Amino acid sequence: MEVNNVKLEIVSGNATQFPTNHLIEIAFAGKSNVGKSSLINTLINRKALARTSSKPGKTQTINFYNVEDQLYFVDLPGYGYAKVSKEQREKWGEFIESYLHDRPPLKLILLLVDIRHAPSEYDQMMYEWMKHYGFPMIVVATKMDKLKKSQVNKHMAMVRKSLHMGQEDILIPFSAITKQGKEEIWDILDQTLSL
Repeated sequence: MEVNNVKLEIVSGNATQFPTNHLIEIAFAGKSNVGKSSLINTLINRKALARTSSKPGKTQTINFYNVEDQLYFVDLPGYGYAKVSKEQREKWGEFIESYLHDRPPLKLILLLVDIRHAPSEYDQMMYEWMKHYGFPMIVVATKMDKLKKSQVNKHMAMVRKSLHMGQEDILIPFSAITKQGKEEIWDILDQTLSL
């Protein structure tokens, strides 16, 4: 898709604020600071429409980015962030879960994990939960530029093994710095749109 027009259309703190126009939705999930905003900015050719922060836990709302009036990129709050209260974490968890469960326009979830580390317990739970409910999903291994080229395959194998991914499950290494992985992700998004 040729992307020229993108706007942050809705910042929702509860389900009553979700869009009602039935555009296809692509959700971005992952733990705090894994690079969701950086991935969104890369896909839409912007430097900073999606706000990035070195402070984890920055996104506490579900943010809907209207892309060319054809679809929404949906930036979910990061999970697993330790410096918020347990109560706050549970509230976010319920909010994210209710969004994922109750959105007919949701057609694909991108689950982001940091390629440098084995997926966390939260990543594994999220992956298993999405598999259990049959959500169409791809796993994006971010921050690939932080590894030496020779380490990438080993780390990709580690991610696959930790998440118990099947051969048919899609795992794409991605770097917001070099843009590697961007075309592959867009190919899948375009296929999703054409369905």
